[in-house]
Amino acid sequence: MDARARRPRVLLLTGGPLDGRDDADTELAAVLLDAVPDVEFTWFTRWPPRGAPRTVSRVPPGRAVPVLSLDGVPRPRQRLQTSVAAAVLARRADLVHAVLAIGEGYPLSSRLWPQLLAGRPVLHTVTGVHDARLLRRARPLGRTVALSSATARQLSTAGFGPVVVVPPVVRLDQWPLMPRPTGTTPKVLVTGCHGRGGGAEEAVRAAAVAARAGARFRLTLALRARPGEDARTLDEEVRGLAEREGLRDVEVLGYVHDMRSLVASADLLLHVPWELTGRTDIPLTVLEALSTGRPVILSDHPEFAALGDTVLRAPIGDARRTGRLLRQLLERPHWWQVLSEQGRATMEERFAPERFGAQYARLYEELLT
Repeated sequence: MDARARRPRVLLLTGGPLDGRDDADTELAAVLLDAVPDVEFTWFTRWPPRGAPRTVSRVPPGRAVPVLSLDGVPRPRQRLQTSVAAAVLARRADLVHAVLAIGEGYPLSSRLWPQLLAGRPVLHTVTGVHDARLLRRARPLGRTVALSSATARQLSTAGFGPVVVVPPVVRLDQWPLMPRPTGTTPKVLVTGCHGRGGGAEEAVRAAAVAARAGARFRLTLALRARPGEDARTLDEEVRGLAEREGLRDVEVLGYVHDMRSLVASADLLLHVPWELTGRTDIPLTVLEALSTGRPVILSDHPEFAALGDTVLRAPIGDARRTGRLLRQLLERPHWWQVLSEQGRATMEERFAPERFGAQYARLYEELLT
């Protein structure tokens, strides 16, 4: 981008406000504000404002457009507001950057938005595909970016053309390397969702395998309920499963406001969903744990290939293999230390904001030329 000209105006299109409930779309979009210089962004913010705003290391040039949202969750009403606002704001933009997963509403939106966005060039970062069947009715919005090679191949096969891969990013200054907790019972942190394939039941069964083999630990599950689900009932079901599996030291959490402290208090992260449907390719919590120096055990999905040997991977749905890895990692301090150091080094090398920002700056320049 030519520094002598005025700053390019980029409309950052997300399903909800950037300072609302954290999800893959808003987390990634918030990092863009911080990582790409020499751009005048327009983005969506929550109104009325509540709580602390999302932290950025600099005040980005541009403006925030308020979206009515009482709880910060990107519900259909908020998505409608952002779509209508985008149709107006796009007329002042040089480029529209959509950071959106492909969900139920995407096939229809992909037909309407080319007209609503006033013919502006569009860059679409796909944070995940909720259901591969949706791609049969979907159209690309413009140049497409995926977070992993596996999703890039899926989108290209569905007619999205050549898809660029830009891995997600974590602001390492906000997720510093932390020493392993000492003097307490080890904590195993589980992330995922309730329900079939979400990782909660799989993690409990794997933890039970480790416990029956003699491992001592506290199990903490930070689980998200899907829209429309009764989180309290689902939490009780997970507690009941843990009790039936013989696990006694179990804590089940809902939405966590201070994820940084929770990750730092854990010894390792367990993320073992059967399927990634509706989730970002590499969950940000996995990257945040690696940045903090917490070893990670994952189910062996192709989307996780970019992490290489930095993480431990078990066959999908194999509670015995996952449980054995968990027990061995808890009982081998040297192995824990090696993985901790490898995780942080990988984050600094492959997932740092500087590299992320440079890749998007090049894409902006290509589309604006």
